[in-house]
Amino acid sequence: MSNTAVAITTAEAHSAHNYHPLPVVVASADGAWMTDVEGRRYLDMLAGYSALNFGHGNRRLIEAAKAQLERVTLTSRAFHHDRFADFCTQLAELCGMEMVLPMNTGAEAVETAVKTARKWGYKVKGVPDGQAKIVVAAGNFHGRTTTIVSFSTDPEARADFGPYTPGFQIVPYGDVDALDAAVDENTVAVLIEPIQGEAGVLVPPPGYLSFVRDLTRVRNVLFIADEIQSGLGRTGKTFACEHEGVVPDMYVLGKALGGGVVPVSAVVSSAEILGVFRPGEHGSTFGGNPLACAVALEVIAMLRTGEYQQRATELGDHLHHELRLLVGGGAVEAVRGRGLWAGVDIAPDRGTGRQITERLMDRGVLVKDTHGSTIRIAPPLVISKEDLDWGLDQLRDVLAD
Repeated sequence: MSNTAVAITTAEAHSAHNYHPLPVVVASADGAWMTDVEGRRYLDMLAGYSALNFGHGNRRLIEAAKAQLERVTLTSRAFHHDRFADFCTQLAELCGMEMVLPMNTGAEAVETAVKTARKWGYKVKGVPDGQAKIVVAAGNFHGRTTTIVSFSTDPEARADFGPYTPGFQIVPYGDVDALDAAVDENTVAVLIEPIQGEAGVLVPPPGYLSFVRDLTRVRNVLFIADEIQSGLGRTGKTFACEHEGVVPDMYVLGKALGGGVVPVSAVVSSAEILGVFRPGEHGSTFGGNPLACAVALEVIAMLRTGEYQQRATELGDHLHHELRLLVGGGAVEAVRGRGLWAGVDIAPDRGTGRQITERLMDRGVLVKDTHGSTIRIAPPLVISKEDLDWGLDQLRDVLAD
């Protein structure tokens, strides 16, 4: 039995089957490349769902982590530590905001945003106790906690996990009329992804984000942008909202904020909004820990250069140009996305999304499928044009088979 087969068989025997990974067992990685336990190399065209925007083993991030590992890794929030103030200050500045509430995972950050919006609604807006409503979009993916799946429209994420948390209204993504009709006097927030990732990299119609911003401002409702996947350079801007010149009331961040080294997430907003919290009302033992702050500070410094946003813009333009050439030839039905992020709808007669990802894996390229017929492409922003072109060549060959 091969090393791969042994590892997969053992894992399946002793771990819950809540994922269906491709049958590859990664042992090491560098930049945009991963090597499995058999010694075979693969081009990573997923980047940990954007957690690895800066590539595997990025030296700046690894050195920052190693230096902090030698000093202190955790104090809990019972005490101050010497990296916390800089992290909060610099992340707030990057976002053009005032305050930061750090957590660990993206789902925790979304939960924090939900709690913040509700508390703001009761304490600031004056919504009657227990009546706060948050409007969300169909097709969303914000995480998998019981509260978050309560406003999911994905049967796989939602089914058999009830009873569900009330207080959410779902409207079609990109539909301004439905959104306008849904917002009422008890609405405390509109929570959306500027680009829906899990749904297949769906970009909203032009003007949609601007409409959300204007509507929420007029109705005294918070605009919460979940930029966990779309933010921090992926689309060619620091935040996807910038493509429409929009600044929300609150950013929800994660994934790339930890550089693929440690889990780091945060809610970033104004002092008025995050100022509703008092000690003991919300928190996390590991949230804002010294190791997380050290890595995130290096991520912030890297984003300040604009280098990664520029790479995502230039390589993203090239990626989408090449992908669009595949549309209309019978193999690809549609391509969507922005920057180094694309959803590719495969024609049914060429295979399911899963089958295409398996064929690409056999050719040394790793991507991920979603919703049956779509594959997602999101390589690390450090990928070279030559490697990107090689990966696209493998996709063309697979679709031609």
